Amino acid sequence: MNDHDKLSRRLAIGAIAGTPLALAQDPVIRVDVRLVNVTFSVRNKQGGLVGNLTKDDFSVIEDGKPQEISRFNRDTDLPLTIGLLVDISGSMYNVIETARRGASEFFRKVLREKDLAFLITFGSELELVQDLTSSKNLLERGMSEVRGTRPTRVMTQGPIPTVARGTRLFDAVYLAADEKLKNETGRKLIVLLTDGDDQGSVYKPAEALKQAHLSDAVIYSFFYHEPMFGSDEGALKRLSGDTGGRVFDVARRGGLDQAFTQLQEEMRSQYSIAYTPTNDKKDGVFRRVEIKPKDSSLKVQARRGYYPSGA
Repeated sequence: MNDHDKLSRRLAIGAIAGTPLALAQDPVIRVDVRLVNVTFSVRNKQGGLVGNLTKDDFSVIEDGKPQEISRFNRDTDLPLTIGLLVDISGSMYNVIETARRGASEFFRKVLREKDLAFLITFGSELELVQDLTSSKNLLERGMSEVRGTRPTRVMTQGPIPTVARGTRLFDAVYLAADEKLKNETGRKLIVLLTDGDDQGSVYKPAEALKQAHLSDAVIYSFFYHEPMFGSDEGALKRLSGDTGGRVFDVARRGGLDQAFTQLQEEMRSQYSIAYTPTNDKKDGVFRRVEIKPKDSSLKVQARRGYYPSGA
């Protein structure tokens, strides 16, 4: 059993230990080069979602070359798989109760019979609280079991105490994408509730981002932070921006309840474009993709590329 298998097995049984492990070889590329699918949202100048556009309103560019669109549709009917990843480290203690309520309501409103969701908590360890299920009751029960970690203060020589903690954010993203999402079909989302501050992950930020691309997952981040703790909104902006999601600043946007509502609205106003790339090489090299609206006043929110199938 290699290191990656050991790490994956620990997630499956509930936790990841703190011992650093070597990174296994790159996993098999999952995107079929013959047909590239891109899910995206469109906003107007005021930031409102635009849901009445057609194929003729867009062009697709891959690595600077125009592509012919073969399929275009509203994406609300495709199966949906959601991974909710909740940071339970000490810095998030004050928001866990609100997260329970907001997430449970979100799942009740969004999930349909053909949809799936799972729940992972992460701090110094990872725990698969609820595996893939379409049951809203099981997800709500899982959320009710989520407990935050009380901050533990450790006095230093300086005047301000520091807090002993560990937050394995990038491990959580990598394993959610690799273990739970890569073999699913339809729309795939990772929803992160965290302050973005990673401490102790085995996987690096670029490795977590690549695995999200390989599994075709869109990352949405709910950024919450307390002034006394460290935070890294920039890390969340890269994870979300590169995969076609975005960051919701919970404080500025009126709280988690409103953020969950906004995410729900966005998911109901998405499009899907499919095309066969003119570059048919299966070299595993990242391809840049741009969905361009004919109306320059509109802004497209989409993943920035994909990895074609390797030989």
